[in-house]
Amino acid sequence: MLVHSRTGRWTAWVLFAVLFVPLFALPLLVILAASFSTHWSGAFPSGPTTAHYAAATRGESLQALTTSLVTAVTASVIALTVGTWAALAAAALGKKGKRLLDALFMLPVAVPSVVVGLAVLVAFSQPPMLLNGTRWIVILAHTVLVTAFAHQSVSAAIRRLDPMYEQAAASLGARPSYVLLRVKLPLLLPSLNAAAGLCFALSMGELSATMMLYPPDWTPLPVLIFTATDRGSLFTGSALAVVLMAATLLALLAVSRIRTKASYR
Repeated sequence: MLVHSRTGRWTAWVLFAVLFVPLFALPLLVILAASFSTHWSGAFPSGPTTAHYAAATRGESLQALTTSLVTAVTASVIALTVGTWAALAAAALGKKGKRLLDALFMLPVAVPSVVVGLAVLVAFSQPPMLLNGTRWIVILAHTVLVTAFAHQSVSAAIRRLDPMYEQAAASLGARPSYVLLRVKLPLLLPSLNAAAGLCFALSMGELSATMMLYPPDWTPLPVLIFTATDRGSLFTGSALAVVLMAATLLALLAVSRIRTKASYR
């Protein structure tokens, strides 16, 4: 924290608490409390119980969590591969080509995600690419939505790279493929891990496009949370939301450990 006086540091922490707790922490704490409750008593939930978590970790709920994890991992891997390839290709293009490629990848996040869902639904509901009614159309929509973030993250990291490393390797006779695999990508590894974590978190929480596309046998957890709360099962939906948050946080913590180790290479 770039505050050198003790009074300034305390003021900064107080302002942080005043702004952070009501806007971010308090709603999440209310969801957590509701997941252990059976009814509302005044302004707060009451009636402690763990029955909601018993339902949230078995049967349809467990299958929905598995679906979300598989979708997020698959979409993140594809998005990271495509986004990294595009960022590396854009770095070799001129300014006009780079701007065009950046605009192309940013287009899906410049419009509402429900528009992306509709576009994917229309584009892949006819032969020869008939994906409607399969899990792949959901994974494709998630990939389209998160690839932009992978592309931007890796592009920013490439701009910060010192070209001297590549030049030194090339001057020693290294082939371009060797420079890419043994010099450039290892230097980009912390940014790649950060991009993977961001893509995973965004995919785990995606709802708008998913609602338009998911088949009955491939229902992600956010859809199950929405349907539970829409039926009035607020406390069950809260428990499902906590399970979703916990799974996402655990995955992000695992990615952060990889990123921390990679930064010391």
